[in-house]
Amino acid sequence: MAAQVLSGQYPEGAGVVTTHSHSQTAVSWPAIIAGAFVAAAVSLILFALGSGLGFAAMSPWPGEGASGVSVAVTAAIWLILTQWISAGVGGYIAGRLRTRWIGTHTHEVFFRDTAHGLITWAVASVLVTATVAAALSATIGGAGHLAAPLMGNVGSHSMHGAPPNSGTGSGEIMPKAASVADYNLDRLLRPADAGAGTQTTPDPKPEVARIISNAVATGGLAESDRAYLAQVVAQRSGASPQDAQKRVDDFTASAMDAEAKVKAAADTARKRAAEASIYLALSLLVGAFIASVSAALGGRLRDEHP
Repeated sequence: MAAQVLSGQYPEGAGVVTTHSHSQTAVSWPAIIAGAFVAAAVSLILFALGSGLGFAAMSPWPGEGASGVSVAVTAAIWLILTQWISAGVGGYIAGRLRTRWIGTHTHEVFFRDTAHGLITWAVASVLVTATVAAALSATIGGAGHLAAPLMGNVGSHSMHGAPPNSGTGSGEIMPKAASVADYNLDRLLRPADAGAGTQTTPDPKPEVARIISNAVATGGLAESDRAYLAQVVAQRSGASPQDAQKRVDDFTASAMDAEAKVKAAADTARKRAAEASIYLALSLLVGAFIASVSAALGGRLRDEHP
């Protein structure tokens, strides 16, 4: 029996009395920390390699380089493989470096090895997440510092130039969407004759933009707004009433179509984000399993070669 204990081999199902103190911890933290740092380093190396290959495959010129879809799919596959490879290497290192447990049953040794691999994976995941979060924070902070002078110039131009949402002097084709209260005030103060209204309101763009924004938000253009816009367009452009009405209908349809495309793109992005989150969770679970198995394999080899 003593020879079996020293050699690390036990008969299947036999209980073995431990020779070490029960107060001694079964966790080998030096091996876990070493494996976690190795896994994090492998992740960073593979991430840098994948980034370089991805930038080399892309091209700013049309018709050259890989497409955006292929780059995104390849990047997702590479990140999954990176997580699995790093988890396997880190778990194996933790299993090989842990101290040998003398007088411990093989079942308990297997459980401890898998637990060491799982803990190594968890610590490495926290390290990589913290590193990536710090890098993103520094990048966003640098971009904010670079954009601050430009935003200051834009604000100065707005204060000394045309008033906000005026549609002139600020480079805006259409002012920002106004609130429902502004739209209701426009309707309250709307003149009976659109031509007379344009005499006191030199630039009707802000009001027209608010009408179109309300139509997009409510899903349709009211008949009174449609007639009013046709009058304004006819007065400002000199077009016939029929042509002005057609311009209003075409412009409203294009605005609502653009809004529909934005919502469709947002919905597609939402679905892609949900799929990415699910795939990431599954990848992490597989990585945890790989780390546990690798640690058990490393621990077994460690016990076979004392």
